[in-house]
Amino acid sequence: MDKKLLEILVCPLCKGPLVYRKAEQELVCKADRLAFPIRDDIPVMLEEEARQLAPEEEV
Repeated sequence: MDKKLLEILVCPLCKGPLVYRKAEQELVCKADRLAFPIRDDIPVMLEEEARQLAPEEEV
């Protein structure tokens, strides 16, 4: 994942910062508890494609 791209990407819902989870290949919004997938090095920043984080899942 390109570092410069990570610096400018924000959550499409709340415009908050995202946490890059390299192992899971996803970008996580702590505020909305959503994980956006990264497919073929391209972040999919669509709400309907995001995974809701489980309550016990650490953010």
